[in-house]
Amino acid sequence: MTDVLMRDADALHRALEGAGDEVKVSVSRATAEWLADIVDARSRGQRIVVTQGRAEVTPAEAAALLGVSRPQVRKFMDEGKLGFRMVGAHHRIPLESIEAFRAWEREQMTRGMEAVSQLQNELGLSH
Repeated sequence: MTDVLMRDADALHRALEGAGDEVKVSVSRATAEWLADIVDARSRGQRIVVTQGRAEVTPAEAAALLGVSRPQVRKFMDEGKLGFRMVGAHHRIPLESIEAFRAWEREQMTRGMEAVSQLQNELGLSH
């Protein structure tokens, strides 16, 4: 995979050396799918975070990534729902912790929707 990514990166850089507002380049499907995900996220106004190694963010940055307030992030941290570490007097939240929290949230939402659906069935409210 690394060879493919290196080839794709090289092709992108060569294409960007040309003039003009549009770029035509050929990349692997995996890279094209990854780029499409990034463009889709940006078009929805989402932030993009590219990191190397052990990436951490502040509670304010975590709030922006999760789409909640900073006090809500603090609450998640206090409840143990969002992992963090202290750097002096400052909180740092690993991006892996944010991803784990998102997965947990999705699971909770799915379970809730299944419970509502089951209740609707039991009450004869579904079509």
